[in-house]
Amino acid sequence: MTRTIVVGGGAAGSALTARLSDDPDREVTLIEAGRADGVYPPELLDASGIRGAMPGHPATWTYEALLARGRPYAVARGRILGGSTTINGGYFVRARRGDHDIWADAGGPRWSYDACLPIWRAIEADADFGATALHGAAGPVPVRRHDGGLLAAAFTEAATARGHPLEPDKNGEQPAGVGPVPSNVRGGVRVNTGLAYIEPVRGRTNLRILGSTTVARIRWRGARAVGVETDVGGVDADEVVLCAGAIGSARILLSSGVGPQRPLSTLGIAVRADLPVGTAFADHPDIAVAWRPRGVIPDSADPFPFPVALHLDAAGRGGADGDLELLLAARPLDQLLTGSAAPDADRQVIVGLQAPRGRGELSLRSADPTTSPRVAYRYLEEASDRDRLRSGIRETAALLQTGALGEVCAGLSDLGDAQLQSDGALDDWMHAHLGTAIHMCATAPIGDVVDGAGRVLGVEGLRVADTSILPSVPSRGPAASAVLVGEVVARAMRAGD
Repeated sequence: MTRTIVVGGGAAGSALTARLSDDPDREVTLIEAGRADGVYPPELLDASGIRGAMPGHPATWTYEALLARGRPYAVARGRILGGSTTINGGYFVRARRGDHDIWADAGGPRWSYDACLPIWRAIEADADFGATALHGAAGPVPVRRHDGGLLAAAFTEAATARGHPLEPDKNGEQPAGVGPVPSNVRGGVRVNTGLAYIEPVRGRTNLRILGSTTVARIRWRGARAVGVETDVGGVDADEVVLCAGAIGSARILLSSGVGPQRPLSTLGIAVRADLPVGTAFADHPDIAVAWRPRGVIPDSADPFPFPVALHLDAAGRGGADGDLELLLAARPLDQLLTGSAAPDADRQVIVGLQAPRGRGELSLRSADPTTSPRVAYRYLEEASDRDRLRSGIRETAALLQTGALGEVCAGLSDLGDAQLQSDGALDDWMHAHLGTAIHMCATAPIGDVVDGAGRVLGVEGLRVADTSILPSVPSRGPAASAVLVGEVVARAMRAGD
């Protein structure tokens, strides 16, 4: 009987746990820092809002970060079974073929689009397209698109009026354009990976779930991982798989002596493997462009908050992948985050840079594993990133003046012609309004820290299986990609790789 510890029950960890525990000859212990009994506060599964994403919520880790010079930010990550799929917007969009090409270059053919397409199909139960060559109908994750009502229709009309193509299936490798956003929402419920993957297998005799248990570091015997140290004691295993997310997994690696030699030695941490953990992470910078509604806009009967998105390139037209995302918030962000907003509250279009050139750094502040790491995004330092974000903001301003969307928009809230017409002024405005999608990847990338099966280089018995290992942030939100990582690594492990 092979004993495996999975650290973290989020998007990747839940999928990996379910697939590994399919094997009756493997004993799997899932360790989750948050609640893991399958019971959720109602606001966490209510897909009409994202109240769980508020920093300080008891179901989150909250990390202090620096987006850019003078721009501090609080990053919330899920701390409950299902991880951040419990607190996010329910956006479930696949990575693009171009993303897979990058991953396969680093990790081998198992990461190619063609190799992963059967896994993508196995993950989903697509309510709109059913079982096809591109889609699955019997997977654990429900996928569907949403109506979005008057506002989504007006956004789509404005985008097509400005020459952007329709993209009815954003999981179908069509040319980038405007179309409905696939989600893992069913009947108004955010179906997180705890519900999708863990609840159906919770009763397995070879699966043990430890909730409210925080992993401090790896336990070693020489260069081999033999378990983990937690806040309630040690747990032994033949193999450990970190699925604690791009921040959590990197923090555990660093605290366990897997990371850059010099900074770890300075903190008095014995180095097991000198690897570039946390030295060049990637994420999606985003900026909410607020606009004033002309009167009260009726809400759609469908509660999904992000029903439609436009993907385009920096030249303003849909490219093969579209490195800018203009995501419509169907309700005011204040309402989505807090549950209430004035009827005439500002609305938002969220402009996200999907293929950023800039990279950030995650490092330890202390050898104490309970101390939050230092997270520096270094957004806006690359000239090309600023150029492309300006392009997305200017296109958003134009959309909001076009056709039916212009009829319901009374103007931008705090962005004027003076900023739109000057690169320097717009850069200042972007810095003041800068946010992050919290889509961090590449803190332990394939090729540099792990191999294509997630095995940590230079040690034995230790793997990572979450967005930490993706060498670049996918050009769409990474929730679906995180699930894919769990599936791919589980298959490698079960194959003996």
